[in-house]
Amino acid sequence: MRWLGQLVAVAVVAFVGSQAIGAVGDGGYVTLVLGVATAALAVAVYAWAVRWTERRRPVEVGAPGAAGALGRGVLIGVGMFGFVIVNIWFLGGYRVEGAGSVAGAAGLLGFMAAAAVTEELMFRGILFRLVEQRAGTWIALALTGVLFGLSHLPNPNASVWGAVAIAVEAGGMLAAAYAATRTLWLPIGLHFGWNFAAAGIFGTEVSGNGTPEGLLQGETSGPLLISGGAFGPEGSLYAVLAGVVLTIVFLWLARRRGHLVPRGGRTPTLAR
Repeated sequence: MRWLGQLVAVAVVAFVGSQAIGAVGDGGYVTLVLGVATAALAVAVYAWAVRWTERRRPVEVGAPGAAGALGRGVLIGVGMFGFVIVNIWFLGGYRVEGAGSVAGAAGLLGFMAAAAVTEELMFRGILFRLVEQRAGTWIALALTGVLFGLSHLPNPNASVWGAVAIAVEAGGMLAAAYAATRTLWLPIGLHFGWNFAAAGIFGTEVSGNGTPEGLLQGETSGPLLISGGAFGPEGSLYAVLAGVVLTIVFLWLARRRGHLVPRGGRTPTLAR
């Protein structure tokens, strides 16, 4: 039951951090500070829990190479969302209503940092990693992808299609990114880059959670499969396509590096 202790430890940090952010209700620089603090504390608690329950160094959140992997992930995430929003705009499904707020974007940066870190620690760092040790990469990828999609159903404007899209484009892709690199920094950066680009830059809905005030005031409209509807661009077929392509690329890298784990096989521990 070691996974349960790790999961509870990170979940408590995520809950306390979200409550603190909600209580402040600032949406600006205070949220930035609280979000970054939540992210940092979550990583520290995860590392401590792994040392305590597994008696090993948590190399998946180790400092060596962290900045580079995190930066690459952010660039991939921003680029991926840029591809999606440009295609939606080209078909008339996205327009800019005006300028947003720098303070609002700063608050979203903190909020998205906390969300990306805590979700990646729980879904990829704990659930995917420990399922993979017993059932192999493919089953772990499928199972945690479905769970990740289901976890978005309680969102205000969520839908079954949105949950399916998230399971395919994000759940699978982020798990594949971890499998390819054996570090959580790349999927954390990718997750953050995608979410911040969606909300903090282009001002679009993120996973059905409402339209935030980022650097731009954006609005999407049009057919569900093009714009994503009330769920946001993550429900667009363009997002699903981009996620599937990156999943294939990451799985190819994982296979090339010998990181795919057969059922009952040994999980690689060297982060690359």
